[in-house]
Amino acid sequence: MSADRGSIVAAEDGTALAVREVGPADAPVTVVFVHGYCLRMESWHFQRRQLEKRWGKAVRMVFFDQRGHGRSAVPAPASCTIGQLGRDLDVILQAVAPRGPVVLVGHSMGGMTILALARQVPELFGTKVIGVGLISTAAEGLNKTGLSRNLQNPVIDAFRLAVRTSPGLVQFGRGAARMLISPILRSASYGTDVSPSLMRFSEWMLNQTSVTTIVNFLKSLELHDESAALPVIAELPSLVLCGDADMILPFSQSEAMAAELPESELVRVVGGGHLVQLEFPIRVTDAIDRLVGRSIAEQGDSERTVVGG
Repeated sequence: MSADRGSIVAAEDGTALAVREVGPADAPVTVVFVHGYCLRMESWHFQRRQLEKRWGKAVRMVFFDQRGHGRSAVPAPASCTIGQLGRDLDVILQAVAPRGPVVLVGHSMGGMTILALARQVPELFGTKVIGVGLISTAAEGLNKTGLSRNLQNPVIDAFRLAVRTSPGLVQFGRGAARMLISPILRSASYGTDVSPSLMRFSEWMLNQTSVTTIVNFLKSLELHDESAALPVIAELPSLVLCGDADMILPFSQSEAMAAELPESELVRVVGGGHLVQLEFPIRVTDAIDRLVGRSIAEQGDSERTVVGG
């Protein structure tokens, strides 16, 4: 992705967000990909390559690094919330896709970002946003999953406090932080045996994420509730996809979310862990391709209905 067209978009608080684009700026539809916690836009590597071959110039793809991740700036601790990420996505859409229909695809925290936007700016959905993909994500916080139980211990609590009071010191001691948090995330990444190169790739993304970012987002990830967004997207073509070996966001949560989205396609990836888009890239790419096709087709039907009426 380093060779793709790049730009910087300033969030409402001035935080610099790194953006990459593939495909013509005047393409009929734009698909915006939103990555997850402790990842970066490169987590969509396989989808970026595979979908460019399928879509060519018919679709523009937009990728960006969420605040505190990848090439984007590390923000103030107080801004590390799911609600703020939703506002960041709104700014991204205004900057790089001010015209034309958009399909949003989010993984993990990226899906939560999309739901936060739907709750905050519902008028975008069904007008500008014509489809939504939710991959390995949930509408409610991680306090109902296994990950949160792993993170609720005195050592992690003390680490949170240290980050807030002296982030420079904690960043210096990032080795100790990795010993606490990395094994939890690593063990949940894949449900099957993957190649050493893929394992190194996902660990590289984790290791490149600032320790302050890792800790500052924990509270919002545990406690957020974007369930009010589900009625907003209920009538849109949607995709709900999850691996059934995901330890962070179990497949049962995807089933519950899909049950509230009558226009959704629910995809169960057998054996898939949390990084399902890397572990089973073709399954995820195929599902995104179907979502975009359905979204475009339904938009065309709606426009013909309006004209005919």
